[in-house]
Parts: sequence; structure tokens; C-alpha cells
Amino acid sequence: MIDKKLNVLIFPAGSEIGLEIYNSLKYNLHVELFGASGKPDHAKYIYDNDHYSESDLYITSLDFIDEFNKIILDNKIDFVFPTHDSIVLFLAKNKDRIKAKVLTSPFETALIAREKKLIYERFKEYDFCPVVYESPFINIPFPVFLKPNIGQGAKGTYLVNNEVDLLAKMKNADDLLACEYLPGKELSVDCFTDKYGKLLFVGPRVRERIEIGISFNTSMVPLTDEINSIAEILNRELEFRGAWFFQIKEDGSSRYKLMEFAARQSSTMSLYRQVGVNFALLSIFDALEMEVKILENNFQVRLDRCLYNRYKTDLHYEWVYMDFDDTIIVDNKVNHTAIRFLYQCRDEKIKVCLLTKHKYDLDASLNNYCIAKNLFDEIILIKPEEGKEDYIKHENSIFIDNYFFDRDIVSKKKGIPVFDVDAIECLLK
Repeated sequence: MIDKKLNVLIFPAGSEIGLEIYNSLKYNLHVELFGASGKPDHAKYIYDNDHYSESDLYITSLDFIDEFNKIILDNKIDFVFPTHDSIVLFLAKNKDRIKAKVLTSPFETALIAREKKLIYERFKEYDFCPVVYESPFINIPFPVFLKPNIGQGAKGTYLVNNEVDLLAKMKNADDLLACEYLPGKELSVDCFTDKYGKLLFVGPRVRERIEIGISFNTSMVPLTDEINSIAEILNRELEFRGAWFFQIKEDGSSRYKLMEFAARQSSTMSLYRQVGVNFALLSIFDALEMEVKILENNFQVRLDRCLYNRYKTDLHYEWVYMDFDDTIIVDNKVNHTAIRFLYQCRDEKIKVCLLTKHKYDLDASLNNYCIAKNLFDEIILIKPEEGKEDYIKHENSIFIDNYFFDRDIVSKKKGIPVFDVDAIECLLK
């Protein structure tokens, strides 16, 4: 039983991984979330000032641990989620100096995960380990895939088709590994290991569209004996705790070979979260020495990513005057963005006036769309020939209406910010 709210710090908070952990936990009644970053990033758009720290937080700094612990102590942090491989490694190594529990696997596992040389050396006796070619590269089959020993995504990788190109690339980069080319399907496999070392979950997903090293389109694929065997061997040979994942790719014979693994959560674990596997929450409960159980729904999900906008404005307003037709209701449907904004105003004690020329029975229309009247602090129904500007009485107000003419008049006569329906988005938090 959890008898107090747990303060959880995500660092760095604005990475795709950090944002997934935030989304995994933001509605959980047991958790209060805090974020920290070493440089400006998206986190400042989702955390309020009391829950976010941004400064020169770099693990290469001599005073990093002191500064990091200050954030932890000031905010009474219980758990830290590291969201970058180098930071996972650093915090795992220095866990005894960190004033909160770091949610990751042991240092030895994180160290092997950070270097592909160590991974391939550790698993060279297994048939799922790819072939790594050594200098002087005599009689090796082409093409050959080159990748950095330390790195993530597709940064610094090359496909070379002959010895001349191979030697040229290897001459200019000391950390490159020459590996067998894997032409087939690529999968990520999300895993969870509990406090007993038991592998509770193995979930493969196909990486169908990859950009900047992230799966922008992915879907679940069946767990085969081959994939499960790789997961079990990794879990047996290394010590994992909590969420982790590995990546595999088919060779020319359609057998999966291990590309890499990571001792942390991945950003695309959000796919399996939709069917009930909340890796971040499971990691917290497991770290509390609780017995955890996975309840997975049996249906298929496909994930597709796109860029998503968030905004910060310097607006301060105490009243909102808002239209009804073609603003709150668009094409005979409730405008979800507008409704979300109305509830945000309610939570933040901002007053809302429904100012409308609705020509039907307004009470009946509100009831028809299941919109409660008490979402509005004031409702003003005016005649078609009247001007809305005459009914705007409060200072520190804004006006939201789809009709350009009304916005233009209100802007000129009242001097307040006016918004079309598409711009409600910038008012959301």
C-alpha cells in the first residue's frame, strides 16, 4: 500500500523518452512529476515553474552531483528516471551518491549496453550475435555495415560496398565497428524484469518508419519462440531491473540478429501502454518492492507520430467571452479543443461568458450536445442585429469567435485579444 504521494524526477525531461514517461504517469494518483533539463527543451511547455528545473545540468560538470542533489532535496524527490543512455550509465555508476533512488538496471548492465563492442563480445557465442569483422578485413563479404561503438539511432552509420570504401571510412573514425549487413525486417522488443530477475513481459514491435532514430510508425507483431529466446538469454546473462528493450534485425536468412539493447525505457513503449503495460508505473512499483503483475488487453494497436505544437503566451486574462455556433459547436459536433479550454478555465478559476446569437432554444441545444450550463459563469443571448462588443464589460478579458467581423469590431472597440477557433490551441496548457 502506498501511503504518500511519490515525487518523481524525469531527467532530461524534454526528450522523447522523458515525454513518454511523463505521459505514462501524469494522471496517476500516487505520483507527482518533476522535470529537469540541462538545456532549453520541450519540458518547459508541459511543467509549471514549481515542477521544473533548467540549468547547466551536464554530467561532465564537476559539480553535477551536488547540483542534481540540490534539485532532489529541494523537491523531496523519491525516484529519478534517467532518459538518455549516457545519463543512465552515469547515474547507475554513482547511485550511492544520488539522494534518490535511480530507476535503472545495475551499472554493469548499463555499461555493456552503452558499447556495442561489449555487447557483441558478451554474446559472441550465441547465433543471434551479428558477425563483427576485424582488420585487415581480408575475404569478407560485402556489403558491410559500419556503426559507432557508442551511439544511438542511425547517427554515424554507413553501408559500404567494397574494400576501398571500407578502409577509407575506418581510417577516419576509430570507433567504427564493421558488422555483417542485415537486410531484413527490424524490430524493437520492449521488456520488463521484476525485482526477482523474472522476465514478466516481452513485446516485439516492427519499426516501419524510422526518423532521427525513432519509430514514427510502429505496430505490434506476434512474439515468436525465436524472439522470446533472445529476450530470455539477455535477461539470464545480464542483470536487468524494470523497463528495458533491445533491437533486432533479420539477416539474409531471415534469422534475427541482435543490434543493441538499452537499460532504460524507450519512447515507443507508449504502444504497449495502450493495451495495459505501463512500464514507468511498473518500474516505480517494483522499486518499492511491491509484487507487480501485468494485465494486458488482447487487441492490436498501431502508433504513428507527428510533430505536435505547444505554446506559451504572456497573456493574463480573468474573463473569456466565447461564441457558441461554429465555435463551441462546429459542423453539428462538439469542438473538443474548445471544451478542453472551457474545463481548463474552470480549473484555473477563469470566468467564462457564453456570448451568442444562437437562434434556437439555447437550453435545448446545450442539453442536446451534453454541455452543462454551469461550465459558464454567465450566459448572454443577444439579437442578430446587436453587437457583441456592447456586452463585453469586464477588463482583462479575451474574445473567442469564428466570425471575423465580430472579432474585428471587438478588437477595435474594446482593445482586447481576439481569437478564431483555430487559435484556441495556443491557450491550452
